[in-house]
This record gives sequence, structure tokens and C-alpha cells, in this order.
Amino acid sequence: MLGLIRRRVASSPSILGQSLSSIRPIANKEILLQPGGELCTVRNYSRLILAGSSPCIRTTRDVVGSVKPEPIGQMWSMRFSSETGDLVDAVVPFMGESITDGILATFLKKPGDWVELDEPIAQIETDKVTIDVASPESGVIEKFVANEGDTVEPGTKIAVILKSGEGVSHVGPSEKAVPQPSSPVETIDKNQPSKVETTPVTEKPKAPSPLPPKPSAQEPQLPTKERERRIPMTTLRKRIAKRLKDSQNTYAMLTTFNEVDMTNLMKLRSDFKDAFVEKHGVKLGLMSGFIKAAVNGLQNQPAINAVIDGDDIVYRDYIDISVAVGTPKGLVVPVIRNADKMNFAEIDKEINALAKKATEGRLSIDEMAGGSFTISNGGVYGSLISTPIINPPQSAILGMHSIVNRPMVVGGEIVPRPMMYIALTYDHRLIDGREAVYFLRRVKDVVEDPRRLLLDV
Repeated sequence: MLGLIRRRVASSPSILGQSLSSIRPIANKEILLQPGGELCTVRNYSRLILAGSSPCIRTTRDVVGSVKPEPIGQMWSMRFSSETGDLVDAVVPFMGESITDGILATFLKKPGDWVELDEPIAQIETDKVTIDVASPESGVIEKFVANEGDTVEPGTKIAVILKSGEGVSHVGPSEKAVPQPSSPVETIDKNQPSKVETTPVTEKPKAPSPLPPKPSAQEPQLPTKERERRIPMTTLRKRIAKRLKDSQNTYAMLTTFNEVDMTNLMKLRSDFKDAFVEKHGVKLGLMSGFIKAAVNGLQNQPAINAVIDGDDIVYRDYIDISVAVGTPKGLVVPVIRNADKMNFAEIDKEINALAKKATEGRLSIDEMAGGSFTISNGGVYGSLISTPIINPPQSAILGMHSIVNRPMVVGGEIVPRPMMYIALTYDHRLIDGREAVYFLRRVKDVVEDPRRLLLDV
């Protein structure tokens, strides 16, 4: 029987009574061991020359032509995982420039489940978004090497995938019954094990999970009472809490208010809603009107679109509007890029797309990075008035609220009008009260009479 040995030639073991120390390797190739003791390579004319014997330089085609086929059940092979790559690791992907770690929130699959290429198998919860860990290959999940709740970094291995039968021989019942005769190669492997050069595979040691911070004097650890539940804060909630508190500690925040008569904007929306949907395929919303008004106000008051950086003031020549969106997991703020170059339809389409992604937890890091000004609409929850907190590293935020019919004096008469309170919270270190009031008044004027946008007055 012919046996095929895939290994590097070493100097210590012996083959058929001949010491390998007397063998001169010509190339590191596959060696064919024939019953007569003659050694030949299978490919590329590579050869070994035994001491006292003639070199064998028969080609692959010559050797294969002289081989008599044997039943498949009598063939044997040895698979090295380092060569075939049957086992692959699923690792935590890159999560963004500003994200160094996350919490392994949940596994979407179980060991033994079949997964396709790029199918999510776990979710990593970060301080900004939830990121999926995708399977690098199609195959079966052999095991998980991390636990839910662990703190993981990009590159951390969390699962091992057994690839989909690539190079794996499936042996049927009839084949198992066929006896496998012993061969010289098997005798060599059992009685005189050779030294095979292998490259040691070193796994990156798993970073230990950080211990929970000890409660400080300002945050006493209260004992759990009856009918109370204590659950750990999510990474996103902790991040929100830290950012808002940092904002409060850093900025000299001041809020100014005004009220807006929504009559004309609501009439515009009512008059053109059908034509707008028919042409653009999206409903005309109130948020797009406020974004256009805010863009116009920021162009008139560029300091509100600026930010303090050390001892400098950075003026932005672009307007990226962040829109606060509440989700079941917490508040996220996706960004509408270059809002100053978009029309009503483009803004509404972008708002709908980002809101849907936020609700489904599919927002990417890039879709939330940056932003030069934020608009928060607490009115969708029924808020009448509030003082929003600045979203760092911005310098101001506009708060919208619910629309309520109130008695107003119009033309000397008291009439009901749909009114909304609006609020601007700004960094008083950079923005003076005059600029803040002018900005808010501009928003009020544009919303109350959208024709100003056409005439630029």
C-alpha cells in the first residue's frame, strides 16, 4: 500500500532502518514512500537522496500513473487544523475610533447551531451603539469561549466555528467495515514517532473582566429593600449619564425660551401633504421645517455653530444637525450631514431612515459621530416645556415641545392658536444672550412664516 506523508524531514527518526541523518533534503515537499523502500516526491521534481542510493527524480505524472487505485475505505489521511483551517475564530470587530471596549450583551446562537457567513452570532453593547459579531465562515458553532456580561475589546475571541465540511471525509457504514491494513508509515508513526516541526499557536490571553468600581462617598451602596430590584446599568445608560454630567460640569449653560405659532406651518403641511407624498414618496413632517429654520438661524449666528477648544474657538463652515431619538435602550443622537444643502424632502427621508435604524438598533458609529448642533423634540412624549442639556462637544441645543391650543391675541381679537414653546440651551462662555435670543427669534419667524426661506428675509 502506498502512504503519503506530509511533514518536514527531521534529523532524528529513522525510516526503514536508514537514519534520516544521511538524507539530504533537496526541497521541503511531499514524499511518496513505495513498498520497495524507494523515496520519491510527488510534485515539482523535488527529491531526497539517500546515502548509497541513486536519486529518484520521477515526476508526479509518472508516479501517479504507477499507483494502483485502492478502495476508498482503505485510504487513510491525517488532517492538521493549522493547514486545513477547519476551525476558525469569531472575534469582536473594530467598533470605532472612540470605542475601546464593550459588554458582551447576548448570544444570538447556541453551540451546535448552523450559521451562515456574516450571520450575527452575538451582540456587543457599547456606550454608543449595539454591534453585531458576525460569523467569519459558514459552519457549526463548536463552542463559546466568552460569557455574557464579559467586557471585550476589538479582536477578542468569543466563539469557535467549525467550517462547513471543507476537506472533511464522510465515511459511510460500509466503509467503516473495511479493515485497514497496516502500512510501513503507520508502523513508523506508532513505534518511532518522528519530530514534526510545528508552529506553536499562541492565543492572546483573555483580558480579565474589570472589577466593579467600589461605591464612592457620593454614591452610597444602599441595601436592597423588600419589593426592590437591583440591576446593573447598561453600558449605553452609563455613557449617557457620564456625558450629561460632564456637560453640566463643563459648560456655563443658560436657557432662553420663546413660543411659536404653528398655524402657517401646519397649514402648509396640510395643503401639500398629498402632492408631497406623491412626488417624493415621504410624508412632510414638522421636524424638517424646524431643521430648515435652525439652519437659517445658524447661518445668521455662526457662533452658535462653533465650539470652544482649549483657548481657541472653532468655527464650523458646515452644518450637521444631530437629532435626538429615544429608543428602548436609551437616547441616541444620529446626525443629518450637510443639512444646509438639503431640501425638505431630503431631510424627511433622512430623518425616517435614521429613526428606523435607531429603533432597530442598527445605527453605525459613523452615523452618530460629529454633529454641530442638536434638536430634541420632547413634544412627541407630551412635554410642554423643558431645559435641554447640551450634547458635547457642541455649544447649543434646541428643544421642541408639544403643540397646545391656547388663547392668543391676533389682530386685537382673542383666538385659539396651536402654540409651541421652544427653548435654546447654550454655552454662555461662547455665546452671548444677544446671539442666543436672535437665533431663537429667527427660528420663530421662519416657522411662523415659511415664505421667509424663499425670499431670504
